Amino acid sequence: MSTDETGEDVGYGKPPRATRFTKGRSGNPKGRPRNRHRAIPHDAVLGQMVTVRENGKEWRVTAAEAFLLQLTQKGLAGDNAAARASLEAIERARASRPDNTQRITTIVLTAIENGTDAILEPLGLAIKKYPTDESRVRWEINPWIVQAALERLGDRQLTQDEQREVWEATRTPHKVDWPDWWMVKG
Repeated sequence: MSTDETGEDVGYGKPPRATRFTKGRSGNPKGRPRNRHRAIPHDAVLGQMVTVRENGKEWRVTAAEAFLLQLTQKGLAGDNAAARASLEAIERARASRPDNTQRITTIVLTAIENGTDAILEPLGLAIKKYPTDESRVRWEINPWIVQAALERLGDRQLTQDEQREVWEATRTPHKVDWPDWWMVKG
């Protein structure tokens, strides 16, 4: 401990009287802001760039755009709540944009499949051929599922038109062990 010119002790925990905080006055007048961590960082989260992958193609968009694309796809697939939320978000965005700003944007969406189509490929029952060509797109049934279906028929036989349709829809018909009564081959 040492002393200052007034004779008072000065040292650790005892600063000189002239530099001490005055009574009733904070050393940090602004203080810590209230609720500084409570606000959700929308811009930080929704402004992040994410990679969207669809049909083997990748592109980068903001998280907000990816979220809207996902909502829109669910809405197109029949999810009414997602469709309403998507439309509301689009309307809010349009309302917040000034009228003199005219932007033309082309958005290409692939609807999320539902029903039977949604399970054929994941279960390995069929493969979608030419998915991007609307005039040629079709499902081809895997041979093992055709084989299993034929075994389940028992004594029942298909007509020639039904046989032709099954043959044309089978992915690799030469791998199927066709029954003796089967007539259509090619």
